Amino acid sequence: MSVDVIPQEKKAENSLLYAAILCLADSEEESLRPEHRAFFQRTALRLKFGGKLTEAEARKIWRTLRFYDSALDKAGIPFRSIPEPPCPTQAVRLIEIVEGNSVLFHDEGRTAYAVVNAGDHQETHGVRSRDFRLWLQGLFLADQGQTPSSQALTDALQAVEGICIHQRPQFPVFVRLAEWKGNIYLDLANAAWEVVEISPNGWQVSRIAPINFRRTRGMAPLPAPEPGGSITELRDFVNAPDDESWILLVAWLVAALRPTGPYPVAAFTGEQGSAKTTQARLCRAVTDPCIAGMRATPRDERDLAIAAHNSHVLAFDNLSGLSGWLSDALARVATGGGFATRELYSDDEERIFDFVRPVILNGIDDVISRPDLLDRALIFNLPEIREENRKDEKEFWRDFEEVRPRILGALLDAVAEGLRNIDTIKLDRLPRMADFAKWVVACEPALPWEPGAFMKAYSGNRADAVSLALESDCVAVAVKELLEHRELFQGTATELLDELVDYVPEKTAKSRAWPKTPRTLANRLRRAATFLRRTGIEVEFDREPGGNRRRVIRLSKNTIVPTVPIVPTNKEDQLRTDYEIEHAGRKRDARDASGTQGGEVASRLETLTMLA
Repeated sequence: MSVDVIPQEKKAENSLLYAAILCLADSEEESLRPEHRAFFQRTALRLKFGGKLTEAEARKIWRTLRFYDSALDKAGIPFRSIPEPPCPTQAVRLIEIVEGNSVLFHDEGRTAYAVVNAGDHQETHGVRSRDFRLWLQGLFLADQGQTPSSQALTDALQAVEGICIHQRPQFPVFVRLAEWKGNIYLDLANAAWEVVEISPNGWQVSRIAPINFRRTRGMAPLPAPEPGGSITELRDFVNAPDDESWILLVAWLVAALRPTGPYPVAAFTGEQGSAKTTQARLCRAVTDPCIAGMRATPRDERDLAIAAHNSHVLAFDNLSGLSGWLSDALARVATGGGFATRELYSDDEERIFDFVRPVILNGIDDVISRPDLLDRALIFNLPEIREENRKDEKEFWRDFEEVRPRILGALLDAVAEGLRNIDTIKLDRLPRMADFAKWVVACEPALPWEPGAFMKAYSGNRADAVSLALESDCVAVAVKELLEHRELFQGTATELLDELVDYVPEKTAKSRAWPKTPRTLANRLRRAATFLRRTGIEVEFDREPGGNRRRVIRLSKNTIVPTVPIVPTNKEDQLRTDYEIEHAGRKRDARDASGTQGGEVASRLETLTMLA
């Protein structure tokens, strides 16, 4: 395309700029980016047919030409000879400053972000955030010697947001922890924007990361980790009454430093003076510290979703039980699940939150009662701390801050060990929260206990959770009492409700906790079925054969009580475990073949005798 096709009056206005446009539109220069070549060709064609460039468009083209000064020099159009078009408005100049000093992108939720230069490091900010606005105002002041007007700033930010979403690529954004190409990255959230890169070969602190972290207002910095520490230094600061509690506490910390769940819920219970809140704050201080370390109960799912969106660890303080919706929501948070809520100031726009987060709860009462959340929980019953063993709070936290860098370093050593071993770990039997168990076993060589100790402690804790769930469920208690007096029940939910009333006190039957309809009873049984099965009670839902096809519930005793598998710690334990499983299975098969009540009782007694 020749320069002669441009109208004479337009050439007179800015002939060198137009000549440069035509030159690059026809150029076969290899360094010319495809999107820029297409842009120059569209602009040249527009000018050919009488189009006119606005001042803002002329400045944008001039700024793009800077990248191709060598090609223009070869064509006899030196870039330095092309006059800079004037800047028409403050908003245009603000957009130019953003594009010249940042990398723009958007995330999967179509939220606009910018990676900005900040001295000797880079920072990631949302385009709508207060930090990004202040950064842009500062650069404009340095460039123009004045602050931009509020309208110009608003217009520029809206334009930049559109550029991010429609013209820039999509990248994920993380809070505190991320996994990328087999390595884990931990944001220290300090002023230098340093991260810890954890690989199977170890860990190191760096200012450069291949992924983007965002900072929220409540985040507090982690200390720079120090090598050579030991996780046992933490034990002097926690109220762990026995080795099993200590092992499970460390297991939760190691799990919380893995970016992917599912995560167990840590539930601390105990009377006043048992350091429940302090223990929860300690757990958060070495994983995801926050300015307000503990939260009150969220009012609704929207509050919970926003808290999870802005933190890696959720910690709720001084709870007096959990409502049904909150228990179900926390179960989804711990194992992964989405929340949908209406976008503010819109009628039909929906915002989707999808995350999985470690959760900490504490309270005097047994905080968790519903089986689905208990099945995901580690229960810590804390004893009272005697007066002679208490410390002044200021002294306590001062001593803890001295060892916190070494404790963090020891935890990172365990995470690196887990990355080395995770692909080779195979558990004989997978317990509930199998991914959590497998991860801790992979980290175990770097933790201060013998192999197999974690699975043993985890099995005992799950047994406690089963007992707690059944004790707090009046339906489960009634079912157990019913099967103490008979071997089998089979009937409809209505018939079962009539039967169970005879096994509960009148006060319980009239309370809100007792189901009033057959449907409610069936739903409660489904929730309790998993834990009832672990105590030897089978719960089955079926339909009767024939034309009627009534829905029936079948309750029966199982002679072999399922247990959470324990990893044998030596060859003798392994042989005993294999013997018990094999022979218990033979007795169960013999009972099924006999099909009689006398055979069941005899088989059960024989099996229990053998296991003893």
